[in-house]
Amino acid sequence: MQETIHYSVLIHEQAKKYGAKKVITFRNFGSLEWKNVSWTRFSMRVKQVSNALLNLNLKKQEKIGVFSQNCVHYLYTDFGAYGVRVVTVPFYATSSEEQIKYIIQDAEIRIVFVGEQEQYDKVHRIFAFCPTLERIVTFDSNIRLHPDDSHTMRFDDFLKLGEDFPRQSEVEQRWAEANEEDICNILYTSGTTGESKGVVLTYGMYNAAMVANSKCVPVTKHDRVINFLPFAHVFERAWTYLALAHGAELIVNTYPKEIQESMRQTRPTSMAAVPRFWEKVFVAVKEKIEKASVVKQKVFKHALEVGRKRNIQYIGRGKRVPLPLELEYAVFNKTVLGLVRKELGLDKPNIFPTAGSYVSPEVEEFVHSIGLDMLVGYGLTESLATVSCDHRERAFTLGSVGRPIEGIEIKIGENDEILLRGATITPGYYHRDHINKTAFDADGFFHTGDSGYLKDGELFLKERIKDLFKTSNGKYIAPQMIEGLLLIDKFIEQVAIVADQRPYVTALIVPDFRILEEWANDNNVPFTTRAELCKNEKVKKMMCERIETLQQRLTPYEQIKRFTLLEKAFSMEDGELTNTLKIKRLVVYKRYKDAIEKMYEV
Repeated sequence: MQETIHYSVLIHEQAKKYGAKKVITFRNFGSLEWKNVSWTRFSMRVKQVSNALLNLNLKKQEKIGVFSQNCVHYLYTDFGAYGVRVVTVPFYATSSEEQIKYIIQDAEIRIVFVGEQEQYDKVHRIFAFCPTLERIVTFDSNIRLHPDDSHTMRFDDFLKLGEDFPRQSEVEQRWAEANEEDICNILYTSGTTGESKGVVLTYGMYNAAMVANSKCVPVTKHDRVINFLPFAHVFERAWTYLALAHGAELIVNTYPKEIQESMRQTRPTSMAAVPRFWEKVFVAVKEKIEKASVVKQKVFKHALEVGRKRNIQYIGRGKRVPLPLELEYAVFNKTVLGLVRKELGLDKPNIFPTAGSYVSPEVEEFVHSIGLDMLVGYGLTESLATVSCDHRERAFTLGSVGRPIEGIEIKIGENDEILLRGATITPGYYHRDHINKTAFDADGFFHTGDSGYLKDGELFLKERIKDLFKTSNGKYIAPQMIEGLLLIDKFIEQVAIVADQRPYVTALIVPDFRILEEWANDNNVPFTTRAELCKNEKVKKMMCERIETLQQRLTPYEQIKRFTLLEKAFSMEDGELTNTLKIKRLVVYKRYKDAIEKMYEV
């Protein structure tokens, strides 16, 4: 275990230890063939990048941007930059031209590395508006460069600048100078409101996070960790670096929509994910079982019940499993539950950290019941991902976000706001002194904007304080919790709750049209367009009945009284979602103002 090694030399030290051992499995852009990289080759590529950056005159703590999907080049670039104390600034691969122009200008970026044609075209178009930007480097060898482009080079040509390590003595001098106060990354928050802010992440923060997470997140050199979330996301970034520090193998999944097929092809043992991934798994398995014979349904439900008792009632509460239950579980684990996991590509599961939004207790219970160890957690970019998480071999409670990691102080402040202090907390936002003054109090605690409480050593979230809705009757509504309840229904793809300063709760719902159209055909509901389907009274009655069932446990003032079905999904392209797929409520409410007002007509 070498998690305390500075990132400037981490890959090289691991290469000395593991040599020819495989560390990265990946596919080139557009290719279906999986390839491998050894630790030795990884180290060599990182050194080439470090040398090439020096040949392009990158100085200590200057910034480069990476605007790409997950790929092997991304990892080479990041760690190559760390080797010469250069700061990397990741962009989400779906970012708009305005977003990347803003970040390049704000962070004073000199070089941007781009993934595919779409990213290259965007940076090329805004190049002239970014005074600090000197060069573009393209990862995908198939990118078509613009005829008038004199500032772009291919990644292969970039690597040639570092071939045979011409500046290695200078690289090693920077290794010697590397320290924990240096900035490692600046991650710009996508934000559901307001302008994006650059969160400063130092090497000291990463080091403290590695030490703390290593004590409660048991990833090992035997793990095969598939990347699902983008490296621009602090959760995936920190998780990936933790895996590398433990000598695990990375499986780089470039296209998020292909994740389930990639899992079946590569058979990973671990993966970090957001709740929406597991919600889709839950819905898909449930749908498949509903179509099975009565006998198979009974067997599966019994297997799930056995899994629930063993993994939640006993192991989840820190109790010893009775022998008869353990024996019964062993049978189902090899048969029914094992088949479910095999279909997912998870034959040899280890751990599955999950965070990013509300986790439905039904989904969490299901994942544990089929034999997957979901470690639910909570964190922010400003806390370098983890604040708290479920700890292996310690009792956990469905609905909590785990126990605080070592070295972090949590204080519950006014309005039950979660306040944080410790070595993993950002020193502040880049070039935002005025915001930093309000983000931290006089005692150095960072104000998260999330409300919650501690109980028996576990942290429970309530809602983002700014997201809490207050109805015109004075009742507080937590929209994300209600949305999470609805999203476990197979007919619902997206939902936006409306309630703030309104007399009752309503919802804008985007159906899963694949399933809804199938239901319409089976139930003789005629339609030619999705708009017709959304307006059909039989469809609305069916959806109403399902929503009523889902929200039975809510108090009357939290329950949805009216809803509108939308024919078009919320998207990043239309500005309705952030890069992390969170709803930009103000944009959605403005766009669907007429539909919302209609739901409140008497």
